[in-house]
Amino acid sequence: QVQLVESGGGLVQAGGSLRLSCAASGIFFSRFAMGWYRQAPGKQRELVAAITTSGSTTYADSVKGRFTISRDNAKNTVYLQMNNLKPDDTGVYCCVTRPANVDYWGQGTQVTVSS
Repeated sequence: QVQLVESGGGLVQAGGSLRLSCAASGIFFSRFAMGWYRQAPGKQRELVAAITTSGSTTYADSVKGRFTISRDNAKNTVYLQMNNLKPDDTGVYCCVTRPANVDYWGQGTQVTVSS
């Protein structure tokens, strides 16, 4: 059974940093791309960052230069380092993977950035 468990969210002031983690189980982690999405109140869910099996990364324009996605295959974990946070970064952040063309989501972790 595939499970994704996020952690690391919280309340931070604008300009601060947070590091999110997503621990995966039930899959050959190193064989699959991983992504971070966020859902803000009243907004569509947005792909924030993604990382391939070879380590190539993509980012939403709104977070380029501030967020960094990385993965540790030995720990079955993907990270999202978020720096210079802004109030618009507030939302629930979820990690996702797609083994066998089936999407698996974590429960999400809340990030709140105060101005």
